[in-house]
Amino acid sequence: MPGFDDDGVAIYYEEYGQGFPILTFAPGGLLSTIAFWSRPASPVNPTTEFAGEYRVIAMDQRNAGGRTRAPISASDGWHNFASDHIALLDYLGIGRCHLYGQCIGGPFIFSLLQAIPDRIVSAIIAQPIGRVGDLQPGRSGSFDGWVEQTKPNVSNAVLDAYYHNLYGSGFAYSADRDFVRSCTTPALVLAGNDAAHPFAIAEEIAQLMPNAEFIPEWKDGDALEAAKQRMHAFLRQHTPAPVA
Repeated sequence: MPGFDDDGVAIYYEEYGQGFPILTFAPGGLLSTIAFWSRPASPVNPTTEFAGEYRVIAMDQRNAGGRTRAPISASDGWHNFASDHIALLDYLGIGRCHLYGQCIGGPFIFSLLQAIPDRIVSAIIAQPIGRVGDLQPGRSGSFDGWVEQTKPNVSNAVLDAYYHNLYGSGFAYSADRDFVRSCTTPALVLAGNDAAHPFAIAEEIAQLMPNAEFIPEWKDGDALEAAKQRMHAFLRQHTPAPVA
């Protein structure tokens, strides 16, 4: 099974196809694993949709109940996930890539756009999570669902700190509006349509990013087929030409 150890973090990944690389982040919140790409909640499965033309890389996120495992501390946050993602790119010898992320993939993408902007040529951000309004007291049901399913061996105090580090800031969680406004990476933003993936968050991200395009409808029928065609065209448009 493809995997490696990065300073005590066991990282599991899979690859599909050949060509310019696309690093992908599956939906599922903190339970994001490769398996989510084949579920109905993923209208576009990049491991099959793009593997005929690109080198598609998928991974289990740390402590998602899959095969990527890491310790948890009260100081953990989005930067720890970014460290895993960068370690994977380095391990595979990938200098530059596209990003494709759905749901929690939104904050993952913005973390990398802040950490390694020169290595990201474009990003497709599908129904990103985010928050409109204030953080409600306590922890969310989805976070506690992750706790119940994975049973991390840490105290409630550590879990409370981890939850706040991830979700306390609101908006796009891992990036504020000033950064999103300054980010010139070409992006295709696909709308969400529920409380966890607010339409307003995706729309605002697309409005703020100077080189972003917004797709408000994309999950089924003719809209899904049109969105897939646009994704292919977008990726081709921003794929660097091979070095002679």
